[in-house]
Amino acid sequence: MDVRINKDWFEALSSSAPVPGGGGASALAGAGGAALCMMVANLTVGKKKYAEQEELMKEFLVRLEKLRDESLTLIEEDAKGFEPLAAAYSLPSSTDEEKAEKEKIMASALVKACEVPIAIMEKGAEILDIAVELAEKGSVMAVSDVGVAVQFIRTAVLGASMNVYINTKSMKDRKTAEELNAKADSLNKKASETADAVFAKIEGELKCR
Repeated sequence: MDVRINKDWFEALSSSAPVPGGGGASALAGAGGAALCMMVANLTVGKKKYAEQEELMKEFLVRLEKLRDESLTLIEEDAKGFEPLAAAYSLPSSTDEEKAEKEKIMASALVKACEVPIAIMEKGAEILDIAVELAEKGSVMAVSDVGVAVQFIRTAVLGASMNVYINTKSMKDRKTAEELNAKADSLNKKASETADAVFAKIEGELKCR
């Protein structure tokens, strides 16, 4: 199988341009986690040993394909979401009127800039829920790939949270900021604890501990 990686996006990520950045990279990690989970489900489907899990695996494949594609879409959406914020930072602020207008636009742009990172985190949480089941019910021949997948998903969730926190830090509306922080905190906690538990279990099984 000839599988080629397009370097263009990674060249853009490597550049001094503000996008793509950490948000897009986090979404990519989520898509990678979903794709690995699909691989495990595909390796389970059609096996006599896992006949009882056949329908569940097929259901997972449908859900994971959607989550993978949505995560890939969020790479571009993250870049688009940064544009209004970048424009807001460039607004003039010489007069009181300009300062007031800039502050109003900035407030809206900062909240908007948190939407895609939160979406990346939520997609990651959904993928992770499926990964937990794959670790238990998927082919044991591919359990190591579940271990890799949960680390990709962990990275997607925690990575995207950085884009939430950097924006909430600049918000003057601290109530909104803390609400967004609390949502990110909750998703981070669940992703970390779940991914770490699954990874440790698989690692222990592979090392025969």
